[in-house]
Amino acid sequence: MDAVHRFLLEDLDIRGALVQLGPSWAAMTSRRNYAAPVRELLGELAAVTALIGSNLKSPGRLSFQLQGHGPVSMLVMDCNEKLQLRGMAKSELAAEAVINVGSIGDLLGDGQLVLTLHPKSVQTPYQSVVPLTGGTLTKMFEHYLEQSEQQPARLWLAATPDTACGLFLQKLPDADLRDPDGWNRIEQLAATVRPEELALPPEALLTRLFGEEKVRLFEPRHASWHCPRDEEKVRNMLLSMGREELEAMLGDAEVIAIEDEICGHEYRFGAEIVDELFPPDGRLLH
Repeated sequence: MDAVHRFLLEDLDIRGALVQLGPSWAAMTSRRNYAAPVRELLGELAAVTALIGSNLKSPGRLSFQLQGHGPVSMLVMDCNEKLQLRGMAKSELAAEAVINVGSIGDLLGDGQLVLTLHPKSVQTPYQSVVPLTGGTLTKMFEHYLEQSEQQPARLWLAATPDTACGLFLQKLPDADLRDPDGWNRIEQLAATVRPEELALPPEALLTRLFGEEKVRLFEPRHASWHCPRDEEKVRNMLLSMGREELEAMLGDAEVIAIEDEICGHEYRFGAEIVDELFPPDGRLLH
């Protein structure tokens, strides 16, 4: 678990990847009390973010943000070139809520997906808006992957409280020359996969689906949930606000409470933080 397993159907010129998140997904949601439909959607987003993030060639960060005016107002998931993931959802749905979800629009309303790619080597990130097409996160990202690489692609996603998984297939340029029916055959075989089977060991799943084909399985890329506390970053933010604003905030409350929504950490500072960040000039001796 917690890895991206790439594979190649060598005789057919079709590539694929299996994403399996286990402990990292459980850690990401352990302190969250999401309703089941929200958790499922966030898990699917985590799996596809790890898949696309595994293609990062240089240091940087890839981020997907789903925004809307429905019961779920925001989902955020990002990762870096080391496949260190973090993410969260904002929702008005109670944990025990039971709703019928026919499409992604039922949760997000008139939403949109914003992709941000920020290589460390450049100051200005690349950003694009992906339309919510197809009714599901799976169909939306199939459309995105086909458009971005100009090759047919298929995607299967599934999330439970314990796992977030995805299976990806892409037809490469010489596929029809190798076998005119190859892509159609592999697509139909993959479509038989059941959501719970996506968590099977890669060798077992690929053998079950493509037992008559020659499959090369590459070394996995390991993924992790990475959301450490960063008090220095929060202190620098408070420093940028200035002494007067901090004093005004403390005038309204006994402590300054800063919440890191993505990671779920809370930072609390008392009145002493003002003099720590803005030391008074000199010392009064008498």
